[in-house]
Amino acid sequence: MRVAIAGAGAVGRSIAGELLENGHEVLLIDKAPTAISVERVPQAEWLLADACEITSLDEAALQRCNVVIAATGDDKVNLVVSLLAKTEYGVPRVVARVNNPKNEWLFNESWGVDVAVSTPRLMSALVEEAVSVGDLVRLLRFSHGDANLVELTLPEESALAGTTVGDVEWPEDTSLVTIIRGTRVLTPSREDSLEAGDELLFVAAQAREEQLEDLLSVRKEEAS
Repeated sequence: MRVAIAGAGAVGRSIAGELLENGHEVLLIDKAPTAISVERVPQAEWLLADACEITSLDEAALQRCNVVIAATGDDKVNLVVSLLAKTEYGVPRVVARVNNPKNEWLFNESWGVDVAVSTPRLMSALVEEAVSVGDLVRLLRFSHGDANLVELTLPEESALAGTTVGDVEWPEDTSLVTIIRGTRVLTPSREDSLEAGDELLFVAAQAREEQLEDLLSVRKEEAS
C-alpha cells in the first residue's frame, strides 16, 4: 500500500516509521527545509514541497496513493490537503489530524476526510475507558455514514454476561468487531461467549449509541 503523509514533524515521522515496519511504501511531504530529516526515516521517500499546492501533489503522484494522511500541526492545511486528495486525485482513504478540538466539526466528508483523529478527544476517551465500566466511550469518528468506533467494558452485573454473541439482538447499524479479554483479542463469532470484564468494540451509528449502551448495561435482575 502506498501512503503519502503531509507533515514531516514528529507525528508524521512516527506514523511513517510504523507504516514502513508493516511493509508499506511511504512518502513524507513538508515545505519546511528543516523538517526534511531523511536520516530519521531513511526508508521513506521525501519531498520538499507545499502539500496545499496542486503542482506539489502532481509531483508526489498522489493519484497512485491508497491513503493520504494530513498530519501537520495546522488544521487549515490538513483540511486543504484532505479536500485536494479526495476531489482532485480520488484517493480512496483520507485520514486527517485535528489539532484544535473546536475545529473537529469541519473534518467530515465535505472536506474529503474519511477519518478524523483528534488527539485531545482520543486521550480523553482513553482516560474514560480506563476508569469506567458500563459506560460507552467514543474512541474514533468515521465521517462516512456518521459512524463511530465505540468501546464498553461489560459490567459484572450485566444481563448479557454469560450469553453468546448470537443470542443478542443487537441494534440496527451496529457491528461488534472485537472482544478484548485480558491479553486476548477475539474476532467474534455467533458462538463466542460474552463475559464480565470483556472490552467490546463496536462500529455504530451515532444515533444507535444510546440504545447500545442501554442494552449492554441492563442488569440481570432487570432482565429476569
